[in-house]
Amino acid sequence: MYSDYSQILECLKSDFHYRQVKGFESKDEKYVYYKGKKLLNLSSNNYLNFADNNHITEEFLSDMGAKYSFGSASARLLTGTLPVYFELEQLLANLYQKESALLFNSGYHANVGISAALCQKGDVIFSDKLNHASIIDGMQLSGGKFFRYPHNDMEALENLLSRERNNYKNAFIITESVFSMDGDIANLKRIVELKEKYNCIVIVDEAHAFGVFGQKGLGVCEQLGLLEKVDLIVGTFGKAIGSMGAFVVGASVLVDFLVNKSRSFIFSTALPPINVAFSKWIIENKLPNTFEKRQKMLELGRCFGSDSHIIPVIIGDNANTVEMCDILYQNGYFTLPIRPPTVPVGTSRIRLSLTCGIEDVELVILKEILGANLPIK
Repeated sequence: MYSDYSQILECLKSDFHYRQVKGFESKDEKYVYYKGKKLLNLSSNNYLNFADNNHITEEFLSDMGAKYSFGSASARLLTGTLPVYFELEQLLANLYQKESALLFNSGYHANVGISAALCQKGDVIFSDKLNHASIIDGMQLSGGKFFRYPHNDMEALENLLSRERNNYKNAFIITESVFSMDGDIANLKRIVELKEKYNCIVIVDEAHAFGVFGQKGLGVCEQLGLLEKVDLIVGTFGKAIGSMGAFVVGASVLVDFLVNKSRSFIFSTALPPINVAFSKWIIENKLPNTFEKRQKMLELGRCFGSDSHIIPVIIGDNANTVEMCDILYQNGYFTLPIRPPTVPVGTSRIRLSLTCGIEDVELVILKEILGANLPIK
C-alpha cells in the first residue's frame, strides 16, 4: 500500500536528500549536546541567546510568577484572547509607529495567512525568487497572480512592474529583508521607490532581522529609516526573541482585514499566554540593552564575508555537504546541510548562523576546515 512512498524515500536517501529529526541530550544558549559531544551550535536562530537560557527563564518566572497559563485552549476570535495579547500588539504597533499589530502562531502562519488573504482575484504579487517557502505557499493559496523576479534584481523587478502592473487591481511587492539561506539584504530603498512609482503595497518579512538590525532592534526597515514607507512588516518571536509566534504591523484597515480573512489566524488555537507574556517581557526589558552585542555579532559576520549574521558556505554537491558537516561535527561544531528544495539544485550549503555569544577565537578551526568555501570578501 505504501510502496510509492517507500520508493521516494529510498531515492532521497540515495541522493543525500533524506531528512531526519535530530534529538539532543540537552542544549543551552550556545551549545548543543549531541551523541555524547559538546558542540558549538552554528545552526540556531537563537541570535541573542535568550532561548535555553536558565538565567533569563528564572528572571522571567520570578517577575511573572504563575500569572500565565501554558495553553490558550481556544482561537483568538473565541476565548483565546487575554489582556496580554492586546498589550503585546499595542507595544509592537507603538514601536513600529504603525496603527495596528496582529499576532500569529508562527512566521509560517503569518506569511501564508497574509498573502492568501490580501491578494485576491484580479490582484498580483511580485516576489523575490529566494523568498521563504511560507511566502511562496501564501502566494499559491491566494486568488491572485504572482511573478517571481530574480533575486535582488531591481532592474528585473521594474521591468515586470512596467509590463504587468496596469493589468491588475492591487499589486504587492514581497521580500525578506535578511534572506534566510543567503544572509544578504534586500534593496529596500529601491523597492520603496518602485512601490511609490507603480502604486504597490510592500510587505517585508523581517524574520531574521527583528532583534538584530536597527538601533532598537526592529530590523532593516528601522535601520534604513523606512518604517513609514513599508506597508506591512512581519517579524517573529521564535528567533532573536527566544520565544514563540510572529506578528505583522501596519495600517488598521489591513490588519482588520486579516482578522476577518486570514485563515491561518482565524482557525488556529491562540499562542500560549505564557509565551505571549515572555515575548512582551523580552522586548520591553531585554531587547533595549542588546545594541552593542548585536553590533559585535554583525561585525563577526562581516569578517566572514556576509552582510549579516547568516553566513552561507556553498559546497554544491549534496554528498560533499553532508560529509563536510560530519567533519565539522568531529571538530566540535554543530552544523546542518541545507539542500534542495530549500536552496536551488547545485547550491547545497552549510548555513552558519551566528549568535551573540560566539567569539571569533572559537571559529579559528572552522575557518581552517572550510577554507576556500567561505565567502570571505
